[in-house]
Amino acid sequence: MKLRAIYEMAVDMGIKADPRGKDGIQKLLARRKKEYDDLPKSKKEEYDLEDLKNPYTDSRIFLGNPDMEVDSIMAGIDINAAEVLLADRLNQKGESIDLLLTHHPEGASLASLYEVMDVQSDIWAKYGVPINIAEGVMRDRVKEVQRRFAPVNHAEAIDAARLLGFAFMGTHTITDNLVHEYMEKLFEKNHPETVGEVVEVLKKEPEYQEAMKGKVGPMIFAGDAKNRAGRIAPIEFTGGTEPSHIIYEKLAYAGVGTVIGMHASEEHRKEALKHHIHLVIAGHMSSDSLGMNLFLDELEKKGIKIIPCSGLIRVARFKAK
Repeated sequence: MKLRAIYEMAVDMGIKADPRGKDGIQKLLARRKKEYDDLPKSKKEEYDLEDLKNPYTDSRIFLGNPDMEVDSIMAGIDINAAEVLLADRLNQKGESIDLLLTHHPEGASLASLYEVMDVQSDIWAKYGVPINIAEGVMRDRVKEVQRRFAPVNHAEAIDAARLLGFAFMGTHTITDNLVHEYMEKLFEKNHPETVGEVVEVLKKEPEYQEAMKGKVGPMIFAGDAKNRAGRIAPIEFTGGTEPSHIIYEKLAYAGVGTVIGMHASEEHRKEALKHHIHLVIAGHMSSDSLGMNLFLDELEKKGIKIIPCSGLIRVARFKAK
């Protein structure tokens, strides 16, 4: 399978699973096209034209000829310089890894992480928060994330992969969208009455079962297992990074009883408690693994070998069918 085809399939899957729907994505790309058309020539030269086709600035081919054939992928939640060296060592021992696939972004995709956060406003609106309030809450948080990632060494892993001749690609929001869609369907199918039952639903998934062995399985951050869950909102699985803690007050007014997410800071826990919202944390690496697995299954169906590393809990669902 060509690298270009892998990338295009990833983008297509991300769009199909996007909380904004296909129409929402088309409107987003149309706005970008208008913004680009209105730019002066000097600014157009600085513009990443891929933004006009791919709505996810944190998901890109970092390195590699798009027409190269890919037979073997080393995939991880994080591909840093150490993982690049590991791939090279594995090839020395007989593997034939063609492509490094990371969940968390590198390079310009990491620097532009803040650009994918707007989807969170649409998710909150779906659960009853007025869109004007959702976008207002998001505005300062987006700028905060932009400042936080600006001084990071974005190119370290990409430079290492370039020196050792690997193709390199990232699928951050793409696979986060996949796990978000999976969680919404999971809780539409199941109807847990209590917060404890919410956790039990999560624990049936193999990635979370494996995480429990490492003491990082699903847990209740705010609330009590015996409390009734109320309206359940699995809303903190996509959108770049965690939202502003201010959103819990708005979600409470909108009638949300339980929020489910990948991870949450102590500030989030305190805010959830303050507004009587139950906060259930599924787990970070395990949730990222679930999203990645939904994509990797499609690649493995096409005969590509997958070598998991760096926190990826590989579960191939299609084999069980």
